[in-house]
Amino acid sequence: MPIWQQVLVGVIPSIGVGALFWYVMRAVIRADRNERAALAAAEAGDEAGEAPRSAQPGSPAQA
Repeated sequence: MPIWQQVLVGVIPSIGVGALFWYVMRAVIRADRNERAALAAAEAGDEAGEAPRSAQPGSPAQA
């Protein structure tokens, strides 16, 4: 086997693992960003005096 093929055989798995790691970390960071945005929106709603959905009259939690 020529040396360039040996190099490719050694490098391709590392590139694949690196790409998989990047994809997973990207998904984690995006999920964290979305969760922080949702929490900020919920806190902004609480500060504005809006009642949480579970505390509204007629909700299953009140029944």
